[in-house]
Amino acid sequence: MSTLTIVWITLPFFVGFISYLLPPLNRILSLGMTIASISYALLLFSQPPLTLQLLDRFGVTLLLDPLSSFFILTNALVTAAVILYCWNSGKTPFFFMQTIILHGSVNAAFVCTDFISLYVALEVISIAAFLLIAYPRTDRSIWVGLRYLFVSNVAMLFYLVGAVLVYKANRSFAFTGLREAPPEALALIFLGLLIKGGIFISGLWLPLTHSESETPVSAMLSGVVVKAGVLPLVRCALLVEEVDPLIRIFGVGTALLGVGYAVFEKDTKRMLAFHTVSQLGFILAAPEVGGFYALTHGLVKSALFLIAGVLPSRNLKELQHTPIHTPIWIALVIASFSISGFPLLSGFGAKVLTMKSLLPWQVIGMNVAAVGTAISFAKFIFLPHQMQEKQGKIQAGFWAAIALLIGGLFLANIVYYEAYSFGNIVKPLVTIALGWLAYFLIFRQAVLKLPRLLEQFDHLIGVMSLMLILLFWMVLA
Repeated sequence: MSTLTIVWITLPFFVGFISYLLPPLNRILSLGMTIASISYALLLFSQPPLTLQLLDRFGVTLLLDPLSSFFILTNALVTAAVILYCWNSGKTPFFFMQTIILHGSVNAAFVCTDFISLYVALEVISIAAFLLIAYPRTDRSIWVGLRYLFVSNVAMLFYLVGAVLVYKANRSFAFTGLREAPPEALALIFLGLLIKGGIFISGLWLPLTHSESETPVSAMLSGVVVKAGVLPLVRCALLVEEVDPLIRIFGVGTALLGVGYAVFEKDTKRMLAFHTVSQLGFILAAPEVGGFYALTHGLVKSALFLIAGVLPSRNLKELQHTPIHTPIWIALVIASFSISGFPLLSGFGAKVLTMKSLLPWQVIGMNVAAVGTAISFAKFIFLPHQMQEKQGKIQAGFWAAIALLIGGLFLANIVYYEAYSFGNIVKPLVTIALGWLAYFLIFRQAVLKLPRLLEQFDHLIGVMSLMLILLFWMVLA
């Protein structure tokens, strides 16, 4: 199993470069790599946790367990859907190469349990993501990509200083070294991970980046890339119990912040981007069950971004007066039902499991966020629709990608089949009903436009400084 794991980690980078050198095979090789990752993730579920110590002296260690399996499976399914979506889109071999390299570097980040190898993986992710964001080579896409790269690299500078402090205190880069590390190490490392993961106000770079990228790139960014910063936070909460309350606080704060923006947003892609921020909060709010929620969110959010890319408009006000193609509306409704927590889809089991794992002080905040989720996606569910003879803007592989993602939502429903009790079914339905009622009475006609001041590039570094002060105060307290 150890040899298989090493081969699996290195294979995406080899396949990525080979696919670039063999253009006729780039799509087949890329899709084959995702199938290999799906197979490996499913194999991990049946195996005991595997720990690989690569450099004992420095604490460089890989951990493969059910938690990482959920994240790896999410990465594989989302990447496969993106490749299918782009199959006949005219994308160059360079695009597919970067997609698979991004897939491989995200996988590497998911299995690291030390700060130095995680640093390398996150930096490779930043470069690959930048190249995909800037792929159209327009002035706008290059600016958005450079903005993302600048914010990411500044975050990683803070992170690297924290990692060095952990090593100085323990002579090891292992996550468990946080227990003996000075408070400033914890604050610096967490600042880097919170920014990379798009958490709380340090994640306000995310809405513009995800909404202005090309549709398949948005699906990758929101579906899996941000989770490369989230899983290490979950790991730290599970390995170092002193860190758990801090992670849960940011989980609740992030869930409320993201949904607070999403309920008022009228741009479909920006609404989905803000909801990515909110849903990452659900993963952090209950770290011990975050893997299942990450799988569900990755499938749903990737499907929603792909669907948003074929809608007649990004403006929700215009969509309320422009019927969309009924099959597209059905796919949109299924995905919206899942993320709202409707039974028969994996979002239901994930939300029930998460809510059962909350601490008492988290319950009110997370229930408010759940109602906000129902409000947000009522905007999609109640859009007008009709059958249309011709429907433009749809890539040839669109339906294959959507079938894979939505099929995954139905199949993943069996992970927590114990959720299907009368009490568990009634509560999410009541939450959804309250959200829909609030939507029709208040938010459907609401015209409130929240300020975007903190999203502006010249304020993002200032926000980092404020977050660092907050983290220092929290860890010292």
